[in-house]
Amino acid sequence: MRPLLPRLALIAASTAATLTAGAQDNIRLPDLGSSANALISPREADQYGAMMLSQMHALDLTVDDALLDQYINDLGFRLVAASERPKDHFTFFIVKDNQINAFAAPGGYIGVNAGLIDITSSESELAGVIAHEIGHINQNHLYRAFEASKKDAPLLALVLLGAIAAGAGGAGADAAPAVLLGGQGLLAQRQINFTRKDEIEADRVGIQTLANAGFDPDAMAAFFGRMQDTLRVGQGQESLPAFLQTHPVTLDRISDAKARAGALKQRMANRPVQPTLDKATWEKNTAPVLFVKDPTTLVSATGKVQANSAADTYALMRERVRVLSNDDHPLLTYYATNLKRRDFDNAANRYGYALALIRTDQATQAVDQLKPLLASQPDSLVLRLALADAYMGAGRSGDAMAIYKELHANSPRNRAVLLGYAKALAGTGRTEDARQAANMLRPLLDDSSDPDFYRTYALASERSGDTVRSAEAYADAAYLAGRPFDAMEQLKRLLKRNDLDYYQRSRIQARIADLTPLLLELRKKRVATDDNPDGRSQ
Repeated sequence: MRPLLPRLALIAASTAATLTAGAQDNIRLPDLGSSANALISPREADQYGAMMLSQMHALDLTVDDALLDQYINDLGFRLVAASERPKDHFTFFIVKDNQINAFAAPGGYIGVNAGLIDITSSESELAGVIAHEIGHINQNHLYRAFEASKKDAPLLALVLLGAIAAGAGGAGADAAPAVLLGGQGLLAQRQINFTRKDEIEADRVGIQTLANAGFDPDAMAAFFGRMQDTLRVGQGQESLPAFLQTHPVTLDRISDAKARAGALKQRMANRPVQPTLDKATWEKNTAPVLFVKDPTTLVSATGKVQANSAADTYALMRERVRVLSNDDHPLLTYYATNLKRRDFDNAANRYGYALALIRTDQATQAVDQLKPLLASQPDSLVLRLALADAYMGAGRSGDAMAIYKELHANSPRNRAVLLGYAKALAGTGRTEDARQAANMLRPLLDDSSDPDFYRTYALASERSGDTVRSAEAYADAAYLAGRPFDAMEQLKRLLKRNDLDYYQRSRIQARIADLTPLLLELRKKRVATDDNPDGRSQ
């Protein structure tokens, strides 16, 4: 079972919650030193980044989906492997925000807004943006920014108001995200000052990484060029896309990127470029997509390698992002209306329509959309997984289970398949199925910060009769969802049980011991959390 995150991390999370409540005067941070290199250790950086992401999960600012999480991380780590520092820690995630932006945070946490993914026209363009953010991390630009910002705001305020607000600038009208934006103005200006000095360096490093990973090195300049085209005479700074506010684009910068890409292409003329999908090709493409089994090989549901699968995967994942980051009913109209056009009617858009139907409890119609796609490409893992989900929604659990079982046999380490299959097994009502689901999920927990995995494991354990493991997992899910006081109360209740054996009691006591100093610190500072919104002692 995954241990609870360290003390500094929870303080970072609680400080985020304090900011969302408007209680910024309560922030008390230790003096992290005057040298940029001494501001924060790698361990502390990872803790800050981890709890930033945890709080974004709690505020519903992230697209939490196992399939997309695997896609964006496979893409990201392909780039990391080709970067200057391939052994550094990185985590990639998608922000539920339709603004065009991306950002890097301490510890190698890189967020890409759904809106940015939506407007890219090829996987190489998306990779170019991610490579640029990796460049910021590799060149230690964040540490320089922290040093420069010390006179304006505490380090944690920069992380939370700069990184989160940059990534979630338009995320709904909820009070917490709105307050997060309150301090963005000063920090955004600071970030612009920083980016004007270091953006070209991140471009150059990123383009090299992009080329090393086999993507089109021209893609970064192409994307920046389209962003630059959004500038209009008389357009105010406040109306620019967030990406242009945090990543200022100039003609000199675009020219430099094009020149560097051209030089790289000449030197690497004999190396093949990863197939990409431009917008015109994408609109005509009718081939269903595949999915990544490992970072280097794209395979189908039966393990057969197929041509141009990277481009097809990108097209499908872009539609998945669109559906999971927007309201469902307007999307139904969007797809239903546009699918009447021949230039829009392709596999990716049909898939997006099917997802929107599933999410609006019209799973039977989703089955009708997916079956013709699978008839032309029966080995597509993603389409078969979607069909299994549609069958479950339509009440055809037997048909769904048959697909999940075969997918799991062919792709036993695919997290999206594992989670879907485990949920289906846990829902059958049979103890042996629930036990199988729990056994499948248990190895994933040590490497997961997704509350959904813990909740599914908890349900499977409960229905298999292992109520102790179930209660532990529910407590961990509460903690990871930003509710540490709730997690502690659950653990204390569990410890009162008279039927615990020595090992079970030891595990629970270890969790309580880990949480205790963290909660004491929260109470002392009166810092708010989701389950203690006023920050007062309980």
